[in-house]
Amino acid sequence: MESTPPTEAFAELRFYVYNKKENKYFTIQDVEVKRFNALRMVWGLLKVLSYDTFTNPENGFIFEGGECEFGVDVLVAPPLTNWEILSFDEKLSPPKFSWNLKNFSELKEDVYTSNKYPMGGKEWVLKLYPKGNSRADGKYLSLYVHLADSETLKSDEKNFKQGHVRVLNPLGSNHVEVQSSCWYKESSRGWGWDHFLSIANLRKTYLDKEDALNVEIEFKVVSATKYSPII
Repeated sequence: MESTPPTEAFAELRFYVYNKKENKYFTIQDVEVKRFNALRMVWGLLKVLSYDTFTNPENGFIFEGGECEFGVDVLVAPPLTNWEILSFDEKLSPPKFSWNLKNFSELKEDVYTSNKYPMGGKEWVLKLYPKGNSRADGKYLSLYVHLADSETLKSDEKNFKQGHVRVLNPLGSNHVEVQSSCWYKESSRGWGWDHFLSIANLRKTYLDKEDALNVEIEFKVVSATKYSPII
């Protein structure tokens, strides 16, 4: 099956004018990628060198009886197959997810993962290290926000999340709160804090009467990335 020839091309343009006196090229590059198609088949630069500079033989651009030398590099980008559409959702319902870890003082595993919760078209989980991860030296609670393992991202897909992560005080005030603003992609599916809260302070203040720890995340903004075929 024969492929359809492209109807347009995107290219970066770099122009050269040879200077024989200095034995090098004067180079100028357009700052924008140019779109070539049936409606616009020619692109260029209106101003490269002033006429007086170019025509003065002492400057080296004209030599050997009026000769001059020009060049151009055309760097063609691969054809686009999809438009990336990035939208931000600030009206999230419900915006909060709460996680209750019972018998916190008796937790034995290195890391615990919450149930999945949907937000902004994706599913997320919290991951908590009750004795801290390898960078916390056993002195701090480590806490992270992850995309759920069931979520798959395209190689160039990105998701933005902004919100607050809290460890709640049983008395109803003076919660430990950290703001989070970060991009998630396939190579970086989790984001968080090695030193979220000292374990000494946690045990003193943030466990309720039943030895439970309550963690909460409140999303403010979540992005959604969609891909639309270019027709």
